[in-house]
Order: sequence, then structure tokens, then C-alpha cells
Amino acid sequence: MATPNYNYEKRQRELAKKKKKEEKLRERDARKTSPEGEFGQNPDMNAEPDHSQPPDGDAPAANSQP
Repeated sequence: MATPNYNYEKRQRELAKKKKKEEKLRERDARKTSPEGEFGQNPDMNAEPDHSQPPDGDAPAANSQP
């Protein structure tokens, strides 16, 4: 039985890591240069905040007397 070539396997893993890293960098650069900018994927980022409720999340209590 032949012995495994560990150097070949290691080189293949390194090449796969390098390829994946370059792909990520290309995608990141594409997002930065797109017309929408970095936050183009999420349309809610440009929306105005809703100030109808107080920051604690509770609805304003109405003054109702029985």
C-alpha cells in the first residue's frame, strides 16, 4: 500500500483557503463599489425611525378614571 502524500494534501487545503479568501475579498469590494453602498442589502437601514412609542417599548397610558 502506498503512503499518503501529506504535502500534497496540505497544499490543496492551502490553495482552497486562498481561493475562498480571494472570493470573499472580491465580494466585499463589489458591495463597496455598488451604487447602493455597504447597506444596500437592507432597505430598512434608510427608513426613518418610528417614534410613536417611547424608547422603553410601553404604550403611553391613557388617563382613564372609573
